[in-house]
Amino acid sequence: MSPDHLSIRLARETDIPGILEIYNDAILTTTAVYTYEARPPEWMEQWFIEKRDKGLPVFVAEAADRVAGYASYGPFRPWPAYKYSVEHSVYVHKDFRRQGIARKLLLTLIEEAEASGLHTMVAGIDSENAGSINLHREFGFREAGLLGQVGYKFGHWRDLQFMQLILSSPTQPNEH
Repeated sequence: MSPDHLSIRLARETDIPGILEIYNDAILTTTAVYTYEARPPEWMEQWFIEKRDKGLPVFVAEAADRVAGYASYGPFRPWPAYKYSVEHSVYVHKDFRRQGIARKLLLTLIEEAEASGLHTMVAGIDSENAGSINLHREFGFREAGLLGQVGYKFGHWRDLQFMQLILSSPTQPNEH
């Protein structure tokens, strides 16, 4: 399925079922998420509300009147000195993969992070996910560490590759 008219926009509550479909497929069929059980609609609704209430972006790629993908970021670590660093996620619906949607979503996240005065974006990627690792390299992310055998999924120990992008802002951070 080709995204003839693809648009990237901020997610709305009406997008939650499409986001949940993508996330649950990632849980059940990929190593993009190191968890085992699909999430119920209430879980995703709470996730969305928390993102909105904290002013954290959730973007969707819309194609053929469907949520073709989504992306977001959130705090990297919970302590104040990490406030300029975020960890992000990008997911694409199985019917829309390999069509450049992840690239457009990641670019949107990077632009949003820079506009918000953030300094570092972090990605945690299964070490065997060459597509995601290569995509991040294209945007200037560098490999920042490999945690061996930290997850167990589909009968195998999984290694988690961390990647990092230093953004152009802020030049003079605030410690308060």
